[in-house]
Amino acid sequence: MEEPDMKKLFTLALALILAFSFAAMAEADNSLQAIKDKGYLILGLDDSFPPMGFNDENGNIVGFDIDLATEVCKRLGVELKAQPIDWAAKEALLDAGNIDCIWNGMSITPARQEAMCMTEAYLNNCIVILTTKDSGIEKVEDLAGKYVAVQGGSFAEEVLTIADYGYQDVYASIAEVITEADYLYAIMNLKNGMVDAVLIDEVVAQYELSKLNDESLVCVGNLCDDLYGIGFRKADVALMNAVYSALIDMAKDGTAAQIAANWFSSDIVTPVLLAGEAE
Repeated sequence: MEEPDMKKLFTLALALILAFSFAAMAEADNSLQAIKDKGYLILGLDDSFPPMGFNDENGNIVGFDIDLATEVCKRLGVELKAQPIDWAAKEALLDAGNIDCIWNGMSITPARQEAMCMTEAYLNNCIVILTTKDSGIEKVEDLAGKYVAVQGGSFAEEVLTIADYGYQDVYASIAEVITEADYLYAIMNLKNGMVDAVLIDEVVAQYELSKLNDESLVCVGNLCDDLYGIGFRKADVALMNAVYSALIDMAKDGTAAQIAANWFSSDIVTPVLLAGEAE
């Protein structure tokens, strides 16, 4: 009787193991199909974060991210459902299945990449200081002895408080850091003299300044570059890939630029998306 060829048996066994592994992975990640089966995508957002997502005068949730997501959902053949959430609890709500993604000017950070499955960047932003012209604040070191507002759970709060970003001495020198539920309340307190400055996303600050038409407020400094991405559950790679692929297609066919023109003075999304695809 001929002895079995052990090398062939090993190769066959390895091929079977890999085949079963890939099949199990494909079966496990049905995230895209699950969205298509139920017919809608639940997008979690802070609904007081203009121009990315906010309530208009009629109580409708609108914004740049909402317009992008609506078009993506149209291309995926599903409906968009925008769900306001507590921004500080966003990761927990995502993991619990209350929402399908977090899409609301969310900064890409190492901690969030660890907690979620995140897309590549679709918008390049930065963290700035919003203050009054007579505050004497021109750079981050000038925050010493001042009352500074941040949104709880925001990237601006992380930049100020986490040592990795290099602002520990500044943080220690501030009279008090006031954590607000949202940026709109923080800006109101700045205008009322309750705080001296707000650490804020530049796209939000510039949009609010254009609306307020208040020449007493200015943006100064640049604490950190800030790339926006979309977050999904760690296992939902198929859904993440489909959404990001749709965004790339929108950048290529000009739809993303058309949406950006409705909210910004220039197309700040297409170059970022196309650069991400090229990497």
